Amino acid sequence: MFGLAWSTLRSRMAGFVGAFVALSCAAAVVATCGVLLDTGLRGDLESQRYAGVPVVVAGDQLVYETSQKKDGKTKGKPVVERVWIDRDLASRIADVPGVASAIAEVSFAAHLVIDGELVSGPDGAPSWGHGWGSAAITPMALRTGTAPEAAGDVVVDAELAARADVAPGDVVTIASTEAPAEYRVVGIAAPPGRDGLHGQSALYFTDADADRLARRPGQAVAIGITVAAGADPREVATEIDTTLKAAIGAQNVVVRTGSQRGQVEFLEAEQARIRLISLGGAIGGTSLLVSVLVVVGTFTLQLQQRRREIALLRAVAATPRQIRRMVGIEAATVGTTAGALGAGTGLSLAVWLRSLLIDVGVLPETLELVMSPFPVIAAVVVTVVAAWVAAQVSVRRSARIAPTEALVEASVDTRVPVLRVIAGLVALAGYFVVLTVLSHLDSEAAATPVTFLSVVLAVVAVALLGPLLTWVAAAVAAVPLRLSGRPSGYLAAESLRTRWGRSAAAVTPLCLMVAMTGTVLFVPTTLAAAANNQLDAGRSESYVVVSDGLGVPPDALDALAALDGVTAVTAQLQSTVRAGLTPYPIQGLSVDTHHQTVDLDVQSGAVSALDHNTVAVSERYARNHGVTVGDTIDISLGDRTPADLRVVAVYARGLGFGDLTITAEQLANHTDNPLPRAVYIATSDPRDDLADRLTTVVAGYPGVAVLDSERHHAAQQQRDADNARTNLVVMAPIVAFALVAAVNTVATATTQRSHELALLRRVGATRRQLRRAIRWEITTIALLAITLGAATTLATLTAFSRGMAAGAGASLPPVTLGLVTAFAIAVAVITAAAAGRTALRMHSGDTHGS
Repeated sequence: MFGLAWSTLRSRMAGFVGAFVALSCAAAVVATCGVLLDTGLRGDLESQRYAGVPVVVAGDQLVYETSQKKDGKTKGKPVVERVWIDRDLASRIADVPGVASAIAEVSFAAHLVIDGELVSGPDGAPSWGHGWGSAAITPMALRTGTAPEAAGDVVVDAELAARADVAPGDVVTIASTEAPAEYRVVGIAAPPGRDGLHGQSALYFTDADADRLARRPGQAVAIGITVAAGADPREVATEIDTTLKAAIGAQNVVVRTGSQRGQVEFLEAEQARIRLISLGGAIGGTSLLVSVLVVVGTFTLQLQQRRREIALLRAVAATPRQIRRMVGIEAATVGTTAGALGAGTGLSLAVWLRSLLIDVGVLPETLELVMSPFPVIAAVVVTVVAAWVAAQVSVRRSARIAPTEALVEASVDTRVPVLRVIAGLVALAGYFVVLTVLSHLDSEAAATPVTFLSVVLAVVAVALLGPLLTWVAAAVAAVPLRLSGRPSGYLAAESLRTRWGRSAAAVTPLCLMVAMTGTVLFVPTTLAAAANNQLDAGRSESYVVVSDGLGVPPDALDALAALDGVTAVTAQLQSTVRAGLTPYPIQGLSVDTHHQTVDLDVQSGAVSALDHNTVAVSERYARNHGVTVGDTIDISLGDRTPADLRVVAVYARGLGFGDLTITAEQLANHTDNPLPRAVYIATSDPRDDLADRLTTVVAGYPGVAVLDSERHHAAQQQRDADNARTNLVVMAPIVAFALVAAVNTVATATTQRSHELALLRRVGATRRQLRRAIRWEITTIALLAITLGAATTLATLTAFSRGMAAGAGASLPPVTLGLVTAFAIAVAVITAAAAGRTALRMHSGDTHGS
């Protein structure tokens, strides 16, 4: 069988091109996801600000929950805000043997303001403010000038000073957690041997100014530790860890050394690592299912061309086992070669995907990819296994049936195996079961993977039932094609009628492309539309003050409230909390004015009763946790602070405003940025100049703007579009694979008809008639695939909407939907037309001119 398999590969090299392309793409996708997963598991973050200290102590960024099952496992999930620690721990740490010094640090957002614009860090990186007392942990050394000693003094890092063109003695404006204020530059500093920090910018204030701006009295973001001469940093870190656990508990602080110090410094990058683990696993798992599905279809198409060959082998006494071995060897050989090529390509794709994820804000630039041989090896192994499994599934019937029956089936498609129909019906039933489950999921973390699993199940059902569906579509389409009176219409109708098995192979990847692309694009629009509907119904403000910078400072809020004609100013802050390990969005509102600008559609209780010990919850939260007005809930705020809050209201518009509502003052104490990004303004002044007066008030605050309701709605739509783009980038490997699979399958199915087309040429059909017949045929197939893909998308989104969007219904923007449909048809028709020309040329020597 080895010799026969190798002979077949050499003589039918062109016939294996389609399988080779599909397997290469599968390997590339698996390798790309493997790199993302490996980066999430083992990615290192080079420390910059803590490079001068070998050991760093910081707050534990995870909340934990112990399982009630017998195994008693403890799981942890990250919080979204930075966890601060008690500054007094520095003195306790300083007494640990081997510790030379323990330096507490505070950090807060702080930007130079040049010409009314915020100056960010290098390449858009953050800009942070610190106290000069913690400069040694970098270490930052003065290049020129002096250390800050008086209130209003600041030291600027050298890289930032060069970009902003500032020098000692200059007076600069700095925006932070207060209104922009003037500071005097007293020095320029940089780490020894470097021009500055490349992943951030730093502004150093007096320790008193830094403590005031950080708004965290008695707390620190981290404590940097230097060790005594001759001491081993790892041993010292272990001793510190033991001391702190004995003093304050095991789940409050973490001790980091070496490359782990970057995890403390670059909190967003560490959170991105955790996202990459789930992202790589989810995309990789989905890609694997899609890969097997597409490869099975490709091998089925390739083996359909070899039915007569296999039938002849069976006629000369080849056993079914030998046939399966032969095809398995062919598949493993093709899979190994394609896997090696695709896996190498996947590494380049991972770099490209990383740049896209950085552009849409999913990954920070400080997180570098981990390039190791493991994703390549895994991709090759998975590809070979997928090829072998696909070949065994595809050849099963051809290897088992009698030789005479195989010869009959080699000429036309006769019937669909009963087991295939039963398996298709089981997959279809499974799809509806998953839809039922999806319609009851109201957590995005749980609903998202189930959503894409449902799409894969639907396409599996289409793949298995494809021949029957194509047979029905062919019967329907044959009527108008024959009635057209054109030879091309008749040829297309007959080809669809007799070769519906071949046509079905092209339906599956086209359906997958439409269904996956539609789901990726329209899940965010469905969720956003439902949320925006609740927001529009629940807001009665006249204007919204928004900030794309640091936020709206208290001085601006007071100035806005003092304007004639302004009746209410409601600040809104947002964050995410965890109830157990489940994340929930939370908002903070100015309680004394919210009733004039925001209507949460309260079902019971009163939001006006909110204070520092109470909370209002959405119906979803109340339903999931079985609470009502008067009950107490336990949550972990965004900075991991535990809170026991009494429920004072239950409201309906949780999707638009968040599942929990507390006072803005309380939430500000537990977020990295205590300034509101949105402020709702209610007015009673009908004069046209009010907007101008509002704009004048906020003109001195960088990044702050006044929007009326229409412009604010447009800004929301732009954010929704950005979220959809982010979702598309995240799922890009699967969507791209589906596109390549569709092109590959259509091209393979058309090219393999070269003998058939040559025969039609010999009996008088012209090239134009054949090309037109191919276009009619592929258009029919594309319309069937689009119909099935659109039906899958609509059913999936409807179930998703029932669970996540409170039954608001699927949102399918007509323009986007039209573009997806037109793109699918164009891909099919253009590919078939190009492949048809190739097929007509392949045997042009057998015919004469048209």
